[in-house]
Amino acid sequence: MTKPKVLLVLYEGGHHAKEQPKLLGAIENELGLRKFIEDHGYELVSTIDKDPEPHSKVDQELPDAEIVISTPFFPLYLTRTRIAKSPNLKIAITAGVGSDHVDLDAANERNISVLEVTGSNVQSVAEHAMMTILTLVRNFVPAHDYAVNGKWDIAAIARDEYDLEDKVIATVGAGRIGYRILERLIAFNPKKLLYYDYQELPADAIKKLNEASKLFNGVDNIVERVENLEDMVSQADIVTINCPLHDNSRGLFNKDLIAKMKKGSYLVNTARGAICVEQDVADAVNSGHLAGYGGDVWYPQPAPKDHPWRSMKNANGGGNAMTPHISGTSLDAQARYAAGVKQILTEYFNKTYKYRPQDVICIDGDYATKAYGQREKK
Repeated sequence: MTKPKVLLVLYEGGHHAKEQPKLLGAIENELGLRKFIEDHGYELVSTIDKDPEPHSKVDQELPDAEIVISTPFFPLYLTRTRIAKSPNLKIAITAGVGSDHVDLDAANERNISVLEVTGSNVQSVAEHAMMTILTLVRNFVPAHDYAVNGKWDIAAIARDEYDLEDKVIATVGAGRIGYRILERLIAFNPKKLLYYDYQELPADAIKKLNEASKLFNGVDNIVERVENLEDMVSQADIVTINCPLHDNSRGLFNKDLIAKMKKGSYLVNTARGAICVEQDVADAVNSGHLAGYGGDVWYPQPAPKDHPWRSMKNANGGGNAMTPHISGTSLDAQARYAAGVKQILTEYFNKTYKYRPQDVICIDGDYATKAYGQREKK
């Protein structure tokens, strides 16, 4: 009898994965789940070969797969075409946060559940965003290049180096990650913290930020919601993007919106690469309208070698603080999302289906709603 199949798509860790067993997100370590999956009577097929469609190992295995698992860092783009060729597929799991690599409408039409491990990346991404902000504002990258290449031109670096103190800093999205970034910014004594979101932060959350600012910096009422995005970016010295990718946010930061930003401001994106129009961002950095752009998200992923964010820089050689997509995959985060995937699989294998409501993106042929959470609480 043929065993049901789990298809696991992860990046190649090579000798790093062999030397570091905590690198659970690498294909060699398979989220630490092989024995667990096989003990439940499933065949586990793991691969790094996901592109190009339709000629990859993924495309060969999908027709027999009941479960697919991939990460946002090396995503399996589960397109409508691939879903149509996957008659046995019942559930798609993201080992991490963000399921925009799945065609959710097509998944709903086929009654395929889509889940992710909400919260597994929150601390990690917030820290990475803070690091990127400081890297840009302090002009760290060219300074480091000077240090390791034997140069010592202080003026060349200091001409584009600032303090974070007394700056206006804004976040697009004030959810789990955006709010934590606001919390961490308090310590740097900013002039103002702005946020743009479809809903206002809870009063207790705003009170917490204001009290912390009053205690540490003597400044009250530091947090302000701005309902018009163009108004907000026009005021900000630094803008950080912390919203999900959907139809309304795709290509949101294009040349028109970027033109509204202050000349010499910075843009940081640890959300999704497709929220920004890649060439428009690169043009703004290269021209100097943006003093810098940084983050770790690209589209597609892995990014092609000629992606304009790889080579963009301002006239003085700085302004580029890009990394591969690593913000949400620290070793600590990998432990969290591996455990979260195991918990989702446990509910699926046991047919209890009592998933954490916050993990559910699609279920029962529809997008998850509060009704799902209420049903599970009963």
